[in-house]
Amino acid sequence: MFKTAELGQKIAKAEYHALLPDLRARLVQAQYRMRKADFSVIIVISGNDSVGREQALHTLAEWMDPRFLEINAFGHRSDEERERPRYWRYWRQLPADGRSSIFYGSWVRRPLMDRLDDLIDDEQLDDAIHHVNNFERMLVDDGTILLKFWLHLGRDGLKKRIKAADKDPDSRWKINQRDRMFAANYERCENICKRFVRKTSTAEAPWQIVESTDHRFRNVTIGRAVLDAMTRGMAAWGAKCAEQETATSKIAAAEGADQPINDTRSILDTLDLSRSLDRRQYQKNLESCQSRLYDLGQKAFAEGVSSVLVFEGWDASGKGGAIRRLLAGLDPRDYRVVSVTAPSDEELARHYLWRFWRHLPRAGKVVVFDRSWYGRVLVERVEGLATEEQWRRAYKEINDFEEELVNHGTVLLKFWMHVDRDEQLARFKAREATPFKQHKITEEDFRNREKWDLYEAAVNEMVQRTSTEYAPWQLIEGNDKRYARVEVIRTYVEALEKRLEDLKT
Repeated sequence: MFKTAELGQKIAKAEYHALLPDLRARLVQAQYRMRKADFSVIIVISGNDSVGREQALHTLAEWMDPRFLEINAFGHRSDEERERPRYWRYWRQLPADGRSSIFYGSWVRRPLMDRLDDLIDDEQLDDAIHHVNNFERMLVDDGTILLKFWLHLGRDGLKKRIKAADKDPDSRWKINQRDRMFAANYERCENICKRFVRKTSTAEAPWQIVESTDHRFRNVTIGRAVLDAMTRGMAAWGAKCAEQETATSKIAAAEGADQPINDTRSILDTLDLSRSLDRRQYQKNLESCQSRLYDLGQKAFAEGVSSVLVFEGWDASGKGGAIRRLLAGLDPRDYRVVSVTAPSDEELARHYLWRFWRHLPRAGKVVVFDRSWYGRVLVERVEGLATEEQWRRAYKEINDFEEELVNHGTVLLKFWMHVDRDEQLARFKAREATPFKQHKITEEDFRNREKWDLYEAAVNEMVQRTSTEYAPWQLIEGNDKRYARVEVIRTYVEALEKRLEDLKT
């Protein structure tokens, strides 16, 4: 695999300086042209040449326009980063459309280093590779151009570099202990690297193995590859823009969404909407659940157990009321509510999951999402705001996202608040007649009722595709608000109890 990067390829000094001005000018011009494009470029630099990685980073930073280039270097995780899933720090640094970013010491480095240091075994490495590939596929599927450069030094090249550094006190600091370890155990380390590169070199995100012995050859190879990727990306974007002039994807998707659906029974039809509590039962159960929740919330904070609670449901299904009663049982210093509305320009310029990753809680904290990432497979699907390919792809992306949360130890609960059509209409009319609730009702709410069947089909598929063993949906019968509120809190109490009990084992 690495033999093609041990051929002794070089570029003469005179040739290098002759081609450099044109290459640098074209890179900057490409950056300028892609400012308004709907894709970003991420450059990952890795490999067994630590000096080469540093030099490549500095070279690209020098050659490209810093106004449109972000450089993200990752070392050991901070306390803030350790309190969230491992990929949180990469998601929050994703570049916006029209921009490029270098990821140095990225998601590919940590699992490889852990295996080289024997902190994990091959099975654990394969699990890490699974997450690497899932993350990269999500980026590429969303339109990101992902360039991964593996800078390779052969055994002789690495030993020669270490020997030269040892003779020069001013250069000795450039060679770290890992370089020496790699050289001393070259065959073992190279085999681990080969396995990692082979398994993370996918069709959508292949590694480009670059011979790193000659810095001029390395720099030109990387620069040309970046330029070629930006040029191809602009060509594809231009072709897509031309197609949209004749038939926009939004109109096409909306027409497809309005096609008749099969008149079949959905999962929502199985719920017993007659469940209810009288006022006396409600008050007793509510106070009991809130008291238990407060105690558990204090214990969860002390143990560093965070929670993510997702509320979806029909308009006027009681999400807000359930959230308020639940939060009444928690310390206000420990929770935050994220009310999800239409995405901002900043959010639209990135993967749709980006804005949710940003809000993940620190250890012991609670974040409540009033509507969530499920908008991709609900409102965006029905209203034609996402193409069929986009919302169908989202099921797996969402499952992967939620699996990372749960694997990190987060308590994740997803509530669907369900009411029937008659109850929804009655609540709409009550809102219209109540002055302090009139702001809650709009023409949009009535318009959405006309697409009830389409939304119900979307909900049914959502539950079918994303109710997993690690993050099942909690379907709450909501025709009686009192019953629904208590059921939500009770469910969270039981989930916290289980998570805290698991910590003892």
